[in-house]
Parts: sequence; structure tokens; C-alpha cells
Amino acid sequence: MADLQARLEDFPTCTTDKLRYRDCDAQGHVNNAVYSTFLESARTEMLYVGGEPILDPGCGFVIVRLELDFVAETHWPGTVDIGSRILKLGTSSVTMKQTIFQNGKVVADAVCVLVQVNMDSRKPQAISDRARARLEPLS
Repeated sequence: MADLQARLEDFPTCTTDKLRYRDCDAQGHVNNAVYSTFLESARTEMLYVGGEPILDPGCGFVIVRLELDFVAETHWPGTVDIGSRILKLGTSSVTMKQTIFQNGKVVADAVCVLVQVNMDSRKPQAISDRARARLEPLS
């Protein structure tokens, strides 16, 4: 269930995404499929941008679960802000909470589970201590 009282300041990372006219559907609001793109942009910025890579060499993250609650319409033009934080670190998985805001108001709330996968074997690979040390402050 969505946390309607969430504030962007509650999250250790924040990403801003520009709304595009093409994001709108026939009802005049941002199409529900676009929300997944907003979440992906924020996850990518959190996990891949800047500094030393979080992933172990030869690995990638795959999304294995996405739970997305639509709370309010989002309208063009403008931007959305996406707050992201780590809820739980498993052996090879990362559970992340993400909330999308427009003009400070919650418009969508999501929980996603990512698994670190070895790109050669295509099997889950345990998250290293180095990666855990980078991820823990993001909770």
C-alpha cells in the first residue's frame, strides 16, 4: 500500500525526470507504462552512476519483481522526482522502495526486487561485502 505521507526528503537518493508530451495517453495524463521507465531511471542512477561500480565484475542486476501502486494522475508538462532507498539486502537480492512525486505529491509507489546475476552462467551470484558496504548507506 502506498505511503501518501512520504516526502522526497525521506529518501537517500533522488532523481528528476522530465515529462515528455509523448508520455501522455488519450486521457491526457502520463500513461501507466511510463512509470516503470521513471523507476528504472532512478534505479540506474542509484546503482550505476558515479564512483566505483556496485555490481561485482561480470554481473548485472535483473528485476524479478515490481509492485507498483498508482496513486494519482501525473500531468505534462513538468517533471517528476523519484525517491529511492534500499529496504533489504538478501544474499543475491536487493529490495528497493521507490516513490514518484509530482509537485511534492505522491503519484506512485513501488517496491522492486533486483537480483545480481552472473552474466556468463545466468545464475544468481551473492552480493560481495564491497557491494554491501556501498548499498547499506542507501537504506
